[in-house]
Amino acid sequence: MEKVAKNGSPANAWQGAGWRDYYEMTKPKVVLLLLLTALVGMCLAVEGALPIVPLVAGLLGIGMLSSSAAVINHVVDRKIDAKMARTYNRPVPKGKVTPQRALIFALLLCLVGYGILEVFVNRLTAVLTFASLVGYACIYTMYLKRATPQNIVIGGLAGAAPPLLGWTAMTGEIHGNALLLVLIVFTWTPPHFWALAIHREKDYAKAEIPMLPVTHGIEFTKTSVLGYTVLLGLICLMPYLVGMTGLIYLVGATLLNVAFLVYAWKLKYAAKDETAMNTFKFSILHLMLLFIVLLVDHYFKFVL
Repeated sequence: MEKVAKNGSPANAWQGAGWRDYYEMTKPKVVLLLLLTALVGMCLAVEGALPIVPLVAGLLGIGMLSSSAAVINHVVDRKIDAKMARTYNRPVPKGKVTPQRALIFALLLCLVGYGILEVFVNRLTAVLTFASLVGYACIYTMYLKRATPQNIVIGGLAGAAPPLLGWTAMTGEIHGNALLLVLIVFTWTPPHFWALAIHREKDYAKAEIPMLPVTHGIEFTKTSVLGYTVLLGLICLMPYLVGMTGLIYLVGATLLNVAFLVYAWKLKYAAKDETAMNTFKFSILHLMLLFIVLLVDHYFKFVL
């Protein structure tokens, strides 16, 4: 009979792990979205062409530390993930990768990523990126997620940091415009995640995680999604109002935020079974397109 480890996974399961299992633990789709916001932060920080070394090294280092945080999340949440339909098939709860080997992988990503930022970019970016890792992997995953229904609001600051990290990679300093980009992502995070939490409310209840739909009910959460979406629309006006962006951004951001508001309104007042998940999916598209619009607006200035 096959030996079983204390965590319930086959003791020799790691031997069958492939590169895809390790790749999956890094949450590549999430990291790519974070890197897009970091790239836009880089582009908005300077005029003209980006210097190649901090561009490549910055994205690589930020990506590796973000991936490290994701792997730690997989390890810490393995027992919770095993109870949820969305996550039970992840490599660690499924036994494909042992927690010990996952942590070694996370440590390697962290050390190499930090080293790249320290040597080829600057210390400020390295320290801020490592702080974001600690914020997500430790403060949010290990404590906030299990302690308060406001976990995603407080912990969302770590996931909102990449635009600032991109900015500091280019300039070596913190700027108000970069913090404004952080504020946009920070405000976007609650309606984005709560839409998913509504769809997976039973899973979170089963896993005894105090997400907002579990502790305050689905209707309250829908109201919160709507309220934060309105707030997001107002905050997205700020880059234009402070002269950071032009009309291209104003028009694009307005259209995207109106569309997000329509989804949030429908979720609150005319929801169907698929509305919450559709709102979650659109929120991802919203942030991606919003930052692309920021990029187009920035470089269009040089064409005029």
